Amino acid sequence: MRTRPLKVALLGCGVVGSEVARIMTTHAADLAARIGAPVELAGVAVRRPDKVREGIDPALVTTDATALVKRGDIDVVVEVIGGIEPARTLITTAFAHGASVVSANKALIAQDGAALHAAADEHSKDLYYEAAVAGAIPLIRPLRESLAGDKVNRVLGIVNGTTNFILDAMDTTGAGYQEALDEATALGYAEADPTADVEGFDAAAKAAILAGIAFHTRVRLDDVYREGMTEVTAADFASAKEMGCTIKLLAICERAADGGSVTARVHPAMIPLSHPLANVREAYNAVFVESEAAGQLMFYGPGAGGSPTASAVLGDLVAVCRNRIGGATGPGESAYAALPVSPMGDVVTRYHISLDVADKPGVLAQVATVFAEHGVSIDTVRQSGKDGEASLVVVTHRASDAALGGTVEALRKLDTVRGVASIMRVEGE
Repeated sequence: MRTRPLKVALLGCGVVGSEVARIMTTHAADLAARIGAPVELAGVAVRRPDKVREGIDPALVTTDATALVKRGDIDVVVEVIGGIEPARTLITTAFAHGASVVSANKALIAQDGAALHAAADEHSKDLYYEAAVAGAIPLIRPLRESLAGDKVNRVLGIVNGTTNFILDAMDTTGAGYQEALDEATALGYAEADPTADVEGFDAAAKAAILAGIAFHTRVRLDDVYREGMTEVTAADFASAKEMGCTIKLLAICERAADGGSVTARVHPAMIPLSHPLANVREAYNAVFVESEAAGQLMFYGPGAGGSPTASAVLGDLVAVCRNRIGGATGPGESAYAALPVSPMGDVVTRYHISLDVADKPGVLAQVATVFAEHGVSIDTVRQSGKDGEASLVVVTHRASDAALGGTVEALRKLDTVRGVASIMRVEGE
């Protein structure tokens, strides 16, 4: 074992950063044995220097993150501050001054991953970000390394613990959306402003990262179709149960059947109770990977929180430190396939549509005609009603999203259709 320690700069010391610092201190001997050299926390950049941080030497704390990453003696920068700036500038500055980078910043990687990888390559440094997707679950490294010789066709997952907790509560207790959100907030699963979670922004960033790695193609956040789950109702769960399904907010990354393009999307979907993802409860995450040689793989575990995320950060830190000692770098960006990202209209799946209609003869025939005119085949129909009003639930065979959109637009123009109560995709079959 070499005696000169590897020096680590920590950018951010919140929930995740403080846990990274704690583990580096309490498990210093084990980390040194695994890496082949001691690891030393050389500086911690924060916004509030006067805050008491247990276990961290106040002499290491600074508000000048730029000066810290420019020191020249830093081997690895750990970035856990989040957001786009100043994180982006700090990371590129770290590369230019000789440091490799470990990041947990999903938004930045999803938006500017290609440019960051290019900067890392330019300076022959590592950029690792296992913690950016699904917390402690080892996912990026298996996709990037373990399945490097395979062809991944689909990645289907629950990658946001807050939304899964809310939907699970609605499913198991019958709670409404707001009631379930209030419980998630009280338990600390949801932020005071839950928009990033419940509107799917968080999951979309993760989907962009997963799609890029799985399909060796640059997929940006803007390429990901996104729908939130705030409109999911108790009635939707009741319909799902009648179909033997539940509802999850899914991130879905797919290779087209002809292999010539890919899609990435985030939206609520009905999923059969027989599918492994249907049984992912509370704030847990799980990702289902389908590849040609390995077949179906599932990765499951806590997707957020200080300790789980810090675990992923430390795993990357060990890998990057080993590379530094060996004078090598790990896998960089793999975007050789350069497949086009198709629009949502090209996605083919099944649909569950709930309509409020007039309760009179001929309505079903009119609705069925509209579906036929737009090339959408009906699988099942369920109708109930009284006092002149009725509910019509249609489940389709597989059809393109564009065809379904045209169908719904035409249905809304029928005098006998009083409203489209719900549209939900059916996945995982």
